[in-house]
Amino acid sequence: MSEPLGLKAKLGLDVFKAYARPHILIKTGMEKDPRLKKAILVCPAGLYDENDAGEVEISIDGCLECGTCLLACGSEVLDWQYPVGGTGVQFRFG
Repeated sequence: MSEPLGLKAKLGLDVFKAYARPHILIKTGMEKDPRLKKAILVCPAGLYDENDAGEVEISIDGCLECGTCLLACGSEVLDWQYPVGGTGVQFRFG
């Protein structure tokens, strides 16, 4: 019997089409805001990390566009928009 796929392998089945401007940005000067640490914990795609300087960084490749990070951190910290039509995540079923 084969082992079940892990999170990264499952996300790898989806297609992500990038746009010139990221649809999620950490607002300037908010990189060390303590509310961003919530995104590290709640993002289902694991896109947020803390660097050695204590700043939270995001890699939007693989974003599921669920909005969990926006709910956890707030619009004061994140500039969150849905991707432009035809870009972003394209889920694969089956």
